[in-house]
Amino acid sequence: MLKDQDRIFTNLYGQDDWRLAGAQRRGVWDKTKDQIALGRDAIIDLVKESELRGRGGAGFPAGIKWSFMPKESDGRPSYLVVNADESEPGTCKDREIMRFDPHRLLEGCLVAGFAMGAGACYIYIRGEFYLEAVHLQAAIDEAYEAGLIGKNACGSGYDYDIFLHRGAGAYICGEETALLESLEGKKGQPRLKPPFPAAVGLYGCPTTVNNVETIAVVPEILRRGVSWWTSLGRPKNTGTKIFSISGHVNQPCNVEEEMGIPLKQLIEEHCGGVRGGWDNLLAVIPGGSSVHCINKPACDTILMDFDSLREAGTGLGTAAVIVMDKSTDIVAAIARLSHFYMHESCGQCTPCREGTGWMYRVLTRMVKGEAELSEIDTLLDVTHQVEGHTICALGDAAAWPVQGLIRNFRPELEQRIRDYKEARRAAAAE
Repeated sequence: MLKDQDRIFTNLYGQDDWRLAGAQRRGVWDKTKDQIALGRDAIIDLVKESELRGRGGAGFPAGIKWSFMPKESDGRPSYLVVNADESEPGTCKDREIMRFDPHRLLEGCLVAGFAMGAGACYIYIRGEFYLEAVHLQAAIDEAYEAGLIGKNACGSGYDYDIFLHRGAGAYICGEETALLESLEGKKGQPRLKPPFPAAVGLYGCPTTVNNVETIAVVPEILRRGVSWWTSLGRPKNTGTKIFSISGHVNQPCNVEEEMGIPLKQLIEEHCGGVRGGWDNLLAVIPGGSSVHCINKPACDTILMDFDSLREAGTGLGTAAVIVMDKSTDIVAAIARLSHFYMHESCGQCTPCREGTGWMYRVLTRMVKGEAELSEIDTLLDVTHQVEGHTICALGDAAAWPVQGLIRNFRPELEQRIRDYKEARRAAAAE
């Protein structure tokens, strides 16, 4: 278990003042000028050495991503864009950072933006996050007034602006290029890549898009040292992580824990266990709704980090742990997620536009058993036709929950179809 002294988000539950005075008491904005004095290359090298991986879902190494930004300006400005859209079902970590610890994010924006040569940062926040947007804007105003950002930020000689932009609440805008399109005032649809944002991003300028949690932890890594960060977790899966645990647990919660904590320990020690006991567990979606669900035997031993979950055929994603006990209709649950992805598809790519609706309609029939056994394999085949054949990863996100259902709960699907056929035969014989 993570020791209290190793926690970064010490106001995750809003028990302290979220404004500047409270943040400074907790160590935020401490020696920020010294971090900037390290220089761009040194900061990026330290972030690479820390093996910090993106906390928004993909888990790409942050330092490597930052290094893609141009070293010398060609006349175009460079931007940091913070992805605060957080629309993944089950995920509610970034909103708590913005609501209760906004200055930690702003400090990270300054340090990370300086490291990649950005002159300004745009924080793109999900439209439904009203209170979070209010707190974040108030924190930005406080930071400007205190000289922490703006002209000569923190007395470093570096000029840096931060702007808050409220989106309209579209899931697709969590994809980085769709987010950039929306930020420019256009319809939120993903762009073809290449060119990648580091070359042609916001307003055609070099841009890096990072998740809230990724940016927020950077100053603390630099303050406490890379060796402290890498002492937590496992190689290539270092540091702390905020887990959002919901569903059939006795105490749903957000908790900052060490990467690589066993799933069972996470649920037992922080959530009071599964409702009805561990043996009542049916399945867990470990990383937000877009990853494969895993069954109880896998949950018994699985570790909560990027590589362990990938080896188990699923993913850490946003670390939103959705717990389902044996009262759950697992087919109906996945069908409901399938409806979500059908609704949120931007419609740009044919496999996603058509495939998400097709998967949902087949699953709706399978919930009742109104299908043929052969349709299970047909459905699986369609998921592979969608997966990897779209501009962005929404097609993958729609396909993976269905694949997880078929892989882990195929007998349930087959039994439901047989039961329906048997009931029809019995009704016809009466």
